[in-house]
Parts: sequence; structure tokens; C-alpha cells
Amino acid sequence: MSKPSRFALLQTVVALVITSGCQTANSSAGSPETYDTVIYGGTAAAVSAAVQARRMGKTVVIVCPEKHLGGLTAGGLGWTDSGRKEAVGGISREFYRRIKKHYDKSQAWVHQKPGEYSRYRADDDAMWVFEPHVAEQTFEQLVAEYEIPVLRNEWLNRKNGVRKSGARIVSVTMLSGKTYAGRTFIDATYEGDLMASAGVSFHVGREGNDVYGETLNGVQTRNAVSHQFEKPVDPYTKPGDSESGLLPLIHAGSPGKEGEGDTRVQAYNYRMCLTKVVENRVSFPKPANYDPMQYELLARYLDKGWRAIFAKFDPAPNAKTDTNNHGAFSTDNIGMNYDYPEASYQRRRQILKEHEDYQKGLMWFLAYDPRVPVDVRQKMSQWGLAKDEFTDNGNWPHQIYVREARRMVSDFVMTEPHLRRKKPTPKPIGMGSYNMDSHNVQRYVDASGHARNEGDIQINPGGPYPISYDTIVPKASECTNLLVPICLSSSHIAYGSIRMEPVFMILGQSAATAASLAIDDRLDVQDVDYSKLRARLLADGQILSMR
Repeated sequence: MSKPSRFALLQTVVALVITSGCQTANSSAGSPETYDTVIYGGTAAAVSAAVQARRMGKTVVIVCPEKHLGGLTAGGLGWTDSGRKEAVGGISREFYRRIKKHYDKSQAWVHQKPGEYSRYRADDDAMWVFEPHVAEQTFEQLVAEYEIPVLRNEWLNRKNGVRKSGARIVSVTMLSGKTYAGRTFIDATYEGDLMASAGVSFHVGREGNDVYGETLNGVQTRNAVSHQFEKPVDPYTKPGDSESGLLPLIHAGSPGKEGEGDTRVQAYNYRMCLTKVVENRVSFPKPANYDPMQYELLARYLDKGWRAIFAKFDPAPNAKTDTNNHGAFSTDNIGMNYDYPEASYQRRRQILKEHEDYQKGLMWFLAYDPRVPVDVRQKMSQWGLAKDEFTDNGNWPHQIYVREARRMVSDFVMTEPHLRRKKPTPKPIGMGSYNMDSHNVQRYVDASGHARNEGDIQINPGGPYPISYDTIVPKASECTNLLVPICLSSSHIAYGSIRMEPVFMILGQSAATAASLAIDDRLDVQDVDYSKLRARLLADGQILSMR
């Protein structure tokens, strides 16, 4: 069957859906609104994609489980992991320019003067560090300017909410019963729920090095030298007694064979926004289920003299921080997220609560627990949550850092050799440049009887590299009108570099551009003319190559 015929068939099926009385937010009669592009997810990539769709004259809707737009960019990650900033173009760079314009205004500086903040320079064209609420405000301004409808608190019916005609998605239905029909769809979630529900192949965990000819994938004990115990720490409940059992957050058994694949997932955390400004500080809350034994391993490490706790309290404007994981025992809740990618909504909520309790308990422990050395407590107790951030969520970030979940497996997979430019990457739609970065995956007991972390990799790929269009489109046999700019086709270690928020915005824009061209030319997304796509991307400021 020819491509135009398949596209025409979609229109017939959509018409049948419209007359079938499916419930929607847009019609009391129950007929679903049909959009050129339906975007599922409220991340930064979703907003970037929606803006591009509107610029190309298309109708678009963002349907998302979230209440707050912007994903992690608005959820605490204000210290942008950008790599080479020259590789960031298009709407992604426009976003950071809008951030700069905000801080150019004197009223933006409430708890600090601009001259007191080292990352603000009046002559810069963009600003890469910011407060969470400023990022969210910027995303809200974008959707308002482009009159993009955003339907929030809408959760995909993952069991049977994706309706397809052959390999094309016709509509998506939420748990609320609301249905959204579209000509093209973009999965802009961190988890890849739409992709998976549409029957697209994916992978969870680490591939073995032998799968794609890599060196940094699979179990990594020899290369895991960052965020590692720098001194020997006893892992047993009763020091020196292996029969007494392991302390919490240490896994029993072998970490696995070096370079071998597994189903484990690198650690998640919340990127907290902290401050020492008294009038804007909220003391760390003590979780109801607080148990100091959860942090006994850290206490023993502190007893050994480790004091690099504050090394990733990265400064943000107005005397705040983007606080990230640092060291062998920190805000990463190692090993407690393995089932998150494919878990039910209920189970995910349990995992999120466990991570929140762990991290709040960690901060309370360091600030107030007598088990902690006095010098650490005195320093940590000066910090607290920023009172003017995440004001409807107890000043706690509303987005956890899902560093990876599902990853699509398409006809082309980005791998370590592609990032190192040892293999060619066809059809570039954007660039990455950050380190190949995996956080720790597990904590175990080594042969010497000491606690040890496994999985952390921090290795530069050697400079900026292109990302292929083929990584964001599924196999044609699985789905022909879906694009996946976040859970794209990539190995674990390649994804460790690609998975940066500026890159997700770049890929979101490129996905929407391709979706629009597919509609215009009545093609499947796999058959979009790359020369047309490339020309439009370059015209819109995307960076596709660098020397």
C-alpha cells in the first residue's frame, strides 16, 4: 500500500473515532478534538516541540500527567549540564536567552545583587544557571504566547489507551476517559510510557559491552572511580562481623561480571534548591519514618574524615543552590529505582515517596543528628529549603531526576563509538557534547570486606557529536507516526551523555519539525525527506555540526 493511501486511511479512521462518541476535554458531546500533533508529557522537550509545531502552522496540544511544566529544568536542575554551549541552538538556546533577559531586570534580584553572583554577566547572550520558578515561569510564558493548550493531570491509560490503525496511532485515551486524536504523536516523557503502550521496542538497564562494541557499558567496577569511597568503610551492622548482616542500602552478593549487561538502572535523586538566607530558609523537615541507621554507612565515612559533602551545592541566583549528588554516599538513592521505568503509577508513587523520605532524612541527619560530627552539623544546619520555591509542594522539588528509564530500540542505536566519532552518525538533527555520564547503579561489599559503589562513569566523548534522526523514530513495522525525543534509541552509556535538558529541548524541536513535514508531505515519519528536514532545522537555528 502506498504512503498516501496509508495516510488517507488514518483520516478515515479518525473520522470514525470522532463519530464514536469518545469523551474529551474539548467537547461536551464527547467527540475528540483532532490535532496535527499530540504531545504526551510536560517536560522541557514537550514545550520546545509544541512551540515549533505552532511556528510551522500546526495545531498542537500538550497532554501531561504533571501539574508543572518544564520537567527537571523547572524542577531543580538550574545548574545546566550543557557541555559545549556552542552546540546548543534553536528553541533550546532561545530558552536560555529568555532566562538571561529575566535576570537583566533589577527586580529579579531579591536576595542578592547581580554583581554578587559569578554566573551573571551582563554581556552574555544567555544564562545557564537559574532558579526553578524562573524556568517554570518561562515555559508558561512560551505556551501562553503561542496559545498552546495544556491539559494537566492527565495520565495515559497504559493498558489499552493507545488506539492504532495498523502501525499508526489514531488516538490516546487517559485514565480520566478523555481522548485526544492526532495525525502525529510525540512521547516527551522521561519514562517512555506512550512509546511502550504503542508497542514500540525498548530496553531497560545496561547492555553488555559486547552488544554494540562498547567499553563503558554493563557492570563497571574498574572504571567506577568517581563518587567512590576514598577510604575503607566497614559495611556490616556490627563492625567487623559479617554474620551481623549488612547496613541498609548495601546489596548482598557480587556486583556482576565486568562489562556484562543487567537490568539495573542508574540512581535517581531530587535536585534540591537550598539557601542560607534566614528570611527565605525553611529548616529541613524530619520524615515521620526517619531511621538514623539508614545513614550509618555515611556516618562511618564521616568518622574517617570525609568532608566533601558540600562540593555540589552549586550556586544559583538569589543566594540559592542547585544541590546535586556528590561523593560515595549522598543524595543519589542507589539501587532503589530498578523497577521504576516499567512500574505501575501506584508503584512509581511509592518509589518517589521512598526517595523523598530518604533524601529529606539524609539532610535532617546531617544537620541535626548527634551521630554526625559537630562540625558537619554546624555547617549543614545553616542551610534549608528555599521558601519561595516549590511553594505548593512543601518547598520540595516536584520532579525527580529520572536519569534514564526505558530507551527505544529502533533501526539505529546511538552508541559509544558514535559519540567518540569512531562510527558515522547519519542524518543529524542536533548535537550533544556532555560527558558519558552514568551515576552509580549499586553498592556492594568488595573482596576486602569494604563498602564499594559500582556504575559511575564520567568520561568525555572527545567533543561535540551529532545525534541521528533515526534515533527518535521507531521501527516502521511498529509505529509510523510517533517520535520519541527523550527515550530515544541509544545504549546506556551513550544515553548518559545525550540525556541533558538542553539536548532534550533540541530534539523536541527537531521531532516537531519532522512531524510537521510528515503531515505536509503525507508521509510516515520514517520517510521524511532528510534534506528538507535539515534545511528547516538550520533555518530555525539548530546546530547540526561542529569542528
